[in-house]
Amino acid sequence: MAGAGGAVRGRFAVVGGGIAGVTCAEKLAAEFPSEDIFLITASPVIKAVTNFKQVSKTLEEFDVEEQPSFLLQKRYPNIRVIQSGVKQMKSDEHKIYTEDGKAYIYEKLCLCAGAKPKLIVEGNPYVLGIRDTDSAQAFQKNLAQAERIVVVGNGGIALELVYEIQGCEVIWAIKDKAIGNPFFDEGAAEFLLPKLTAESRETPIECKRTKYTLEGSKEKGGPTEASDKLGSALGPDWHEGLHLKGTKEFSHQVHIEILCEVKTIHLQQEFIQLQRTSVTFPKGEKNAEADEVLWPVYVELTNGKIYGCNFIVSATGVVPNVEPFLDGNNFAVGEDGGLKVDKHMHTSLTDVYAAGDICTAAWEPSPVWHQMRLWTQARQMGWYAAKCMAADALGESIDTDFSFELFAHITKFFNYKVVVLGKFNAQGLGSDHELILRCTKGHEYVKVVMQNGRMMGAVLIGETDLEETFENLILNQMDLSAYGEDLLNPDIDIEDYFD
Repeated sequence: MAGAGGAVRGRFAVVGGGIAGVTCAEKLAAEFPSEDIFLITASPVIKAVTNFKQVSKTLEEFDVEEQPSFLLQKRYPNIRVIQSGVKQMKSDEHKIYTEDGKAYIYEKLCLCAGAKPKLIVEGNPYVLGIRDTDSAQAFQKNLAQAERIVVVGNGGIALELVYEIQGCEVIWAIKDKAIGNPFFDEGAAEFLLPKLTAESRETPIECKRTKYTLEGSKEKGGPTEASDKLGSALGPDWHEGLHLKGTKEFSHQVHIEILCEVKTIHLQQEFIQLQRTSVTFPKGEKNAEADEVLWPVYVELTNGKIYGCNFIVSATGVVPNVEPFLDGNNFAVGEDGGLKVDKHMHTSLTDVYAAGDICTAAWEPSPVWHQMRLWTQARQMGWYAAKCMAADALGESIDTDFSFELFAHITKFFNYKVVVLGKFNAQGLGSDHELILRCTKGHEYVKVVMQNGRMMGAVLIGETDLEETFENLILNQMDLSAYGEDLLNPDIDIEDYFD
């Protein structure tokens, strides 16, 4: 219904059509079937959770599907999708102004506007950020003409990308000693590396996620720039259905430059004027020779090497997308740039909540939980934020959600199932911890993090079937010092002890 000055009034409004926003809107719509729930999103498609499966107490698996927003309105007739970006927010007036000139008055608001890629440089046509399906398509168009690319970054997307690309030389620059650092230690990286250099590929397991893609964005000319409109984040199977193949005939060539970052990027003209030499793709042990080819763009690394390439992929993480909301609103902001939320997903402003990548968990976390900007947490936070908004609206109290008791994430890298639990990389444990490892080359890698005889975290790669047992051991903090290394002895069936 219309309010003062033509503004539309609604009890609940949610900003953002990604997993956190959609989950939040769906939960509110189910709790308040007679209220209109406004979902304000800049994109014509929303991200929906499908095939949800609770694998264990804290582990969940689901697919993410892009859907046209009318499908969401069909499922929940009381969700009103407003397709427009947010221009301004006036929290003291409980008002949101959208780009299309309209205003919405809310009683309770949840901000789920996600995050945007942290580009190594802004505005360079040869630098592509990968975060959402739009930029993945731009990337694919460029790859078709590419002979060599440089990938910068060491998170999940970089990891998958480097594994999937064929027929193109890949220089992979990482600032850590080992690949996949946010998820793995060096041992796990060593376990995965042979998969990266293997010439032949096993056929990937069929992926059940269906696609709904945006058509009609056809660009011409040089590298396709990913539009600066924010899409939603990619999920673990984002490369499925994309044809990631460059121009060369060989299947797989990756060279990793460790402990380095990008110092500068030179366009071809600038590079010629520098009168420095760039190096060829390193083959074998001998030093790389000077490169005779002229490349469109050159990357100078902090280790002194210069590589020419067709383009650079920036997969260096994300920054919370807080811009449209900060102006004129006194938000408490975390060190990582996110909106601080308390244990009820409340920001520092009255009646304003936040969930997913845009927020920073500012409560005292459980000793084995930490925030990581992942799809699983976006879904949990969106769902829980809706519960908190509902409880507040009805004057009820609410307990912190169980999903914040233990960090738990399940994904796939290089065709292996990967489960990470608790403080899987000994995050914040200092030097006072020990690791127990079990590794069967090409089959499985199991690592547990122990402190004072108690299990604090674990990494499981392959079909280990240990996730439920380890989840219980971390949650109940049982003293395991009596078992020592035998904890991972494959001849002892650990599950019999701890069911």
